[in-house]
Amino acid sequence: MLIVRKVFRNLQYLQITRFVSPSREAWIENQSARKKKGTDVKMSRVTLISYTPEPEKLVAAAAKLCYSSAGIHDITENLTPRKTAEFVGMLAEMGHESPLEHVSFTFGIEGVSRSFLAQMTRHRIASYSVKSQRYVGESDFEYVIPPEIAEIPEARREFENAMAEDRKHYARLAAILEEKHRKSLLETGKDEKSVLREARHRAREDARFVLPNACETKMVCTLNARELLHFFSLRCCRRAQWEIRGVADEMLRLVRGVAPDLFRSAGPGCVRGACPEGPMSCGQAAEVRKKYAELGETP
Repeated sequence: MLIVRKVFRNLQYLQITRFVSPSREAWIENQSARKKKGTDVKMSRVTLISYTPEPEKLVAAAAKLCYSSAGIHDITENLTPRKTAEFVGMLAEMGHESPLEHVSFTFGIEGVSRSFLAQMTRHRIASYSVKSQRYVGESDFEYVIPPEIAEIPEARREFENAMAEDRKHYARLAAILEEKHRKSLLETGKDEKSVLREARHRAREDARFVLPNACETKMVCTLNARELLHFFSLRCCRRAQWEIRGVADEMLRLVRGVAPDLFRSAGPGCVRGACPEGPMSCGQAAEVRKKYAELGETP
């Protein structure tokens, strides 16, 4: 009997967590040098929390059912690692992608901006759980500094001053609104503890409107393998914004570690043929193909 279930293993969690800088490739390569100089830039962290057990075997089993008279209890028989890889490769060649929807991968993403969140959630065939700014106070919010700004001392000072001002405005608005709601809620006869909790939540709901796109957030997201391939084709492209591209690269590295055949040809469109970007192409397809051919070979 074939049982598919999500599992969370502490050992697995520890082994497949990696860190990635929210930036372009050059920015990633220079992180150690920047740390020596005292540059403290917020870094994103991507963790593969869980995934469908034996994802490639399940995809192969689902595909096998489409092309044979085998019953449900027989479709996994004789699916050796070699035959599984052959089935997965055949599906890729045929463009038969629906069996890939049976397996999913759940990621934890931290140290990213709300700007990143706006881009990530455009990928609709996915499930998201995001840190709430209604229920979590942001008086001392962390933030992501774009690398182009961080590289210029004057620009960085301006940016950090703006963040400091935003913190002050948020805290001031939250305090004013909380006091207003506290007074009105006390008139309803509620106990003090309940009043304070509700007043605080109501205040945060409106005070958050002054928070910047740079404000750091965290999320858990789940995507099936087919949607991940689509996501990688768009977000691993050099035309994608640097922050989401860095996260997409790390997500791809992680899933290749557990399902290498499923994601062997994953990446921007140019790794599978001509660049689909037309006149907007970066013109560096050969370099991009080399990068994604090697992605996952080293930690």
